[in-house]
Amino acid sequence: MFMYVARRLLTAVFILFGASFLIYLLTAASGDPLAELRTLQSANKEALIQQRIDALNLDTPAPLRYFMWLGGVLGCFTGKCDFGSNLAGTPVTQLLSNAIYQTLILVVAATILSILIGVSLGIISALRQYSGLDYTVTFASFLFFSLPSFWIAVLLKEFLAIGFNDFLKNPQVTIPTTLLISLVAGLFWYAASYGKQKTRILLAVFGFVLTAGLIIFVSATEWLLNPFLGIPFMLVLGVLAAVVFTILVSGLRNRRALIAGLAMVVVGLIVYFPIQNLLDQATFLMIVIISVVFIVLGIIAGLLAGGYDKGQGARVGALTGFVMALLIFADRFMQSWGDYITNPRIKGRPIPTANASTPNLNGDFWISGLDTFTHILLPTIALTLISLASYSRYSRASMLEIMNQDYIRTARAKGVSERAVVMKHAFRNALIPLATIIAMDFGAIIGGAAITERIFSFKGMGSLFLDSLAHTDPNPVMGVFLVTGIMALVFNLIADLLYSILDPRVRVKA
Repeated sequence: MFMYVARRLLTAVFILFGASFLIYLLTAASGDPLAELRTLQSANKEALIQQRIDALNLDTPAPLRYFMWLGGVLGCFTGKCDFGSNLAGTPVTQLLSNAIYQTLILVVAATILSILIGVSLGIISALRQYSGLDYTVTFASFLFFSLPSFWIAVLLKEFLAIGFNDFLKNPQVTIPTTLLISLVAGLFWYAASYGKQKTRILLAVFGFVLTAGLIIFVSATEWLLNPFLGIPFMLVLGVLAAVVFTILVSGLRNRRALIAGLAMVVVGLIVYFPIQNLLDQATFLMIVIISVVFIVLGIIAGLLAGGYDKGQGARVGALTGFVMALLIFADRFMQSWGDYITNPRIKGRPIPTANASTPNLNGDFWISGLDTFTHILLPTIALTLISLASYSRYSRASMLEIMNQDYIRTARAKGVSERAVVMKHAFRNALIPLATIIAMDFGAIIGGAAITERIFSFKGMGSLFLDSLAHTDPNPVMGVFLVTGIMALVFNLIADLLYSILDPRVRVKA
């Protein structure tokens, strides 16, 4: 294993060297970095041109300039990183740090959501092949995959930003609109369900009634202006999470695991009120610590609950505990929503259409968190809709192939439960082809999403790369390339190692 990793890393060094050399030469030859200065009419034009030539060593041939740049990069091993400066004289390291932060808050959430939702939908549609659910997921996947990202972004700006902000002035839904939305929801439930016709009709009616009830509740309580969860909603959502996790991890036959999950629901409800004063002084570190405490308590609850497999109980308890922590945090964010939308900087229009934050917004951790959330909401939805389509198709195809294997039929013939067949035998093997795709997508996160960044005015890695390339500014281009190249190579290596973990038949050798 060690020799394999060492060999791959050594190969990566040569790949980065060759690729970066070519990129530098191509960038340097793509235009004139002095073009904007040559058009100046000022008396000191020649002095400005000479100053830029000296600052960027433009009087040195491009191949030699590359090695000068490489020398500064290698200084990172001695703690003196020097990626050079851009045309304006700003250090590239500073530009990269700002761009990486903007990119991470923009792309990470979208990537994680698209993987979780896309893979889940793909697996479920494969298990219900040729059902209404399968056809619905397939149609939605092809629809989202075919839509241009800029078009989705424009629609989101129009309806989820401008339209929603206007709606908040009087958040009341009329009866005809309620009936129309509920009817569409009922039809969706009917199309997405499977089984006998009677069952599908009952689910459609349930979806209609549930949607209508939620809309009436939201309108009557003006929930959009003063949202809340409170004990009742947390109880329902917590119990639902405990049941779902028990089904996925062990099956409902393991009642001890379910008890561990329900115990964490009780713990979350008990600490809900005492923890509010502590959350008034919340920081990001405090949120992390509280989440870890809930996870640890969940593990302890699972071990104490016992049963024939304490590990299953521990996993259910930990997952449910984490969900309860998230519900407590979500409720606290909701408590600050009213203060956020009435802030003079927000002016009652909380969903922005551009930028990563509201300038000069004063507020505590929760206000700042809401501001970040509202700014990344639209781009996250846009990126998620596009990405989850491919994940759902990949996972569906992989799961269908696995479910037709001989060892799956053998497991069923031996009397193994369907949950165990799917979760223990099929799901893990279905992830093997996805390992490369997921790993490479995580590696590409740092590269940004250039189109989405431009539309929503995020100054991320994609925008930095395009702006620098347009101005023939090689140092920022090389900085972006080096960071993204290293991430791509590292996650490519991780993908290969994941193969050996997911599939014991695969061995990595030097």
